Amino acid sequence: MKEKTIDYILRATWMAVQKMYNEEAGKKESTMATGFALISIDPEEGTPSTALGPKMGMEATSLSRTLKNMEDKGLIVRKPNPADGRGVLIHLTPFGVEMREFSKQVVLRFDEAVREQVSEKDLDTFKTVANTILDLIQSKKIYTTKKQTV
Repeated sequence: MKEKTIDYILRATWMAVQKMYNEEAGKKESTMATGFALISIDPEEGTPSTALGPKMGMEATSLSRTLKNMEDKGLIVRKPNPADGRGVLIHLTPFGVEMREFSKQVVLRFDEAVREQVSEKDLDTFKTVANTILDLIQSKKIYTTKKQTV
């Protein structure tokens, strides 16, 4: 294939973004996954652990490992959820709040850098295309499983 496919462009771009975020997070001995989790946790009320996975698009196994590492580093604490006796709320520690702010600034700087180089019209088009692709995938409009009749 001479022309790059949409899949290739998406994958290569996301891998570059991921590498960039991991390099920045590495300056604070952290990772992109940890930064994303910190940003996803409500700093005031905490966040139910069951809500974090879907919010971040992470599998339960990966999320469990990330949360365990965050707990070991003193970024979060787990507390019983008063609204659900079986559930757990994830709360940020003061160090977690500090690292959340760092992570937020990294994301905002990336956003700012892109906005300096890409027009608002092009960004709107990009968002429309990205949301259309996401909708096609989530609504299973690309690959459907049809029963074959013999």
